[in-house]
Amino acid sequence: MSLISQNTQKRRLEKSGADDKNDEGIGSPVAMDGEVGKGTKLKNHNKDKKKKKRTKVSEAQQNKEKEEIRQLESSLFGALYTPLEFGTEVAGAVAAPDKDAPLFFTDRSAADGVDDLPIYEEDLAHDEEEDEVVIKGRKPVWIDEEEERTEVDIAKVARLRKLRKEADEHLISGKEYEARLRGQHAKLNPFTGWADMDRKTSIPGASDGESDDEGGVDDILQNNDELVVKDTVKLLPGMLEFSRLVDANIQDPSSGPINSVQFHRNGQLMLAAGLDKHLRFFQIDGKKNPKIQSIFIEDCPVLKASFLPDGSEVILSGRRKFFYSFDLVKAAVSKIGPLTGREEKSLESFEISPDSRTIAFVGNEGYILLISAKTKQLIGTLKMNGSVRSLAFADGGNQLLSSGGDGHVYHWDLGTRKCIHKAMDDGSLAGISLCTSRDSSLFATGSTSGIVNVYKRDDFLGGKRKPLKTIENLTTDVGEMKFNHDAQVLAITSRKERNGMRLVHVPSFSVFQNWPGPRFSLHYPRCLDFSPGSGFLSVGHAGGKVLLYKLHHYQNA
Repeated sequence: MSLISQNTQKRRLEKSGADDKNDEGIGSPVAMDGEVGKGTKLKNHNKDKKKKKRTKVSEAQQNKEKEEIRQLESSLFGALYTPLEFGTEVAGAVAAPDKDAPLFFTDRSAADGVDDLPIYEEDLAHDEEEDEVVIKGRKPVWIDEEEERTEVDIAKVARLRKLRKEADEHLISGKEYEARLRGQHAKLNPFTGWADMDRKTSIPGASDGESDDEGGVDDILQNNDELVVKDTVKLLPGMLEFSRLVDANIQDPSSGPINSVQFHRNGQLMLAAGLDKHLRFFQIDGKKNPKIQSIFIEDCPVLKASFLPDGSEVILSGRRKFFYSFDLVKAAVSKIGPLTGREEKSLESFEISPDSRTIAFVGNEGYILLISAKTKQLIGTLKMNGSVRSLAFADGGNQLLSSGGDGHVYHWDLGTRKCIHKAMDDGSLAGISLCTSRDSSLFATGSTSGIVNVYKRDDFLGGKRKPLKTIENLTTDVGEMKFNHDAQVLAITSRKERNGMRLVHVPSFSVFQNWPGPRFSLHYPRCLDFSPGSGFLSVGHAGGKVLLYKLHHYQNA
């Protein structure tokens, strides 16, 4: 082996030994602990530096924000929020003058400024007047300056020629053009006063000493008057606003035709009676209409049932010699009749006076039987020339109207029980239906030909035979008719005609065009009634159902 190779091997061995020593130093526990301790110290040192740096930055930022807030307060409120240091006012003013301070001001307190003072007061008064004008008349938010420079040729365009005040007028300014357009709009649309926010309206209940400027919305909110009272508004002809509700007797429909429906005076209770010998009571809410009670009359298919106006009893009758009374308070049914001294085989038709004192039954051979509502005894009779077909009370129950086979309308005074007036119903051969308005100012007659005549009662009693209006919308026998509470609607029916019911707008004597509508079927209507406030309308038909409608014009049921 040569010396070169030996020296090379020795060097290799020495190098490997040194590497092993280094590896032992690095991997030993002492070395590792030293390195970990150094790393931890470096990390903590760096964290402290970062915290100090952040603290300095946050303090600088807070100081900057405080300085900005102080400057803002000084600019807004002056020296009110800056502490005053005695002896430094002049020095501070000289050392740091306010950049926003005015360069000069006018001293009005000196004697030389006496002449300026009245002008200043006038300016002040003028400003106050302008403020009042701005308050009373709303100031425009934006004014277009081009309006003054714009010119419009109103003679060039055909639709603008109506804005001319003179025949040879051509060019007007933009501002004048706008004013004339506003005037033309106000002329064509006169019912937009509600949109005038600056108008003053007198509020009911306000005293004369109260200022109108202090009124407005506050005065409206401080009283409990209704803002919208629909009942006082006149019902318009043409289209009637109504909606179909759940059937009034949906919880217990009748198995036979409905012959009578009527609302109680409270507007919530309704009765329905028919040929199935049942008298049913329902609570009308327009949503569920729950049934309250059902009474079975064993030996009397009901042809008519009606509340006494005072709401205490229900009178029921059929094609029998007797009739029934149902006491609502005691929930007891009483059978009355046959009547002493009378041979009537049927007491199916009757009317009750508005004062709840008298019940008038249609008798035989032209007789009208007067029954006391209290004792249920016969108290008198009235005699017509022809047969009696229909009755109606007037004048609060003091007078009675009747019509029948001779085509005449009789007026009876129940105090003396004498006929005070008799006249021919225009164009009628036989009267089969009568009804009067609540105030007795109007009455309507129906005949076998489907003709309905509407009369003003005072004119009829005074000798005027011509009706106010003859309604020819029905072609078969007229059935039940009824005015609503304010006599703006007259409902007329015919039992022999499908959908044979019309609603008449009384002030114009025109039929509402959208009643009953293509989507609703009235079947063969047999009876009807308005609720006391005309909010509801019920119609009973031959199918055993009581249809219920809501008339939107009337607010109360």
